[in-house]
Amino acid sequence: MDAVIDGRAAEAGDVALAVSARYGHFTAMQLRGGKVRGLRWHLERLTAATRELFGLELDLDLVLRSVRELGAVDASVRVYVCDAGGVRVIAVSGPPVRLPTTPKGLRSVRYQRFLPHIKHTGGFPQGYLGRLAELEGYDEALLTSQDGVISEGAITNLGCFDGDRVVWPDAPMLHGVTMRVLESELARAGVPCERRVLRVADLPGFPVVFLANSWGVVAVDRVDGHRLKVDEALMAGVTGCYEAAPWDSF
Repeated sequence: MDAVIDGRAAEAGDVALAVSARYGHFTAMQLRGGKVRGLRWHLERLTAATRELFGLELDLDLVLRSVRELGAVDASVRVYVCDAGGVRVIAVSGPPVRLPTTPKGLRSVRYQRFLPHIKHTGGFPQGYLGRLAELEGYDEALLTSQDGVISEGAITNLGCFDGDRVVWPDAPMLHGVTMRVLESELARAGVPCERRVLRVADLPGFPVVFLANSWGVVAVDRVDGHRLKVDEALMAGVTGCYEAAPWDSF
């Protein structure tokens, strides 16, 4: 894994700084050919969270320079804005992830993230719940309130397509960059989106339920004990909209 701190290549002595940077937020992206989908929304996310958590304006030129300094072409990249002896920008890269197209299974859990609108660095509960879901034979945890209202996946957004419109949960959640990219492309294709209160029992009524995150978009075929339909033609329409999104240069 490569790392850049405040626009310069990380050195051995920077390990302690990175480890100590636990208060902060980040954005995650997939680069292909040195480009990313939804760059403006990644930058908007980082800017808004920096204002809320630190009361400061983020140096976006430093963010872009840090990513460029990684020299990543096809890669998974994360940009962290953290408090480590002052506000620092840390960019790291690793191997690219290509999301398998096999439909996924979800295990619902009663949990909601603290400050869900921020992609903050306190991800241990989600990691733990995701691991438990995998041990039970599922691919992802589906987060719900105490009364069963769906918010989001542990590391994903959940969407439902009824053939006419895409429905997202009406609940506190992260407005993910891939979700925003998809909303933009769906609007371009004339497909509206709306928010609606959703529970697990509602999901079998949709011909397509899907997950979206920086890895891509994939169908869901089961939630807990419920088998879900996967209308392949409708799912191809959702995937096609996402794949039509432009790639942005740094």
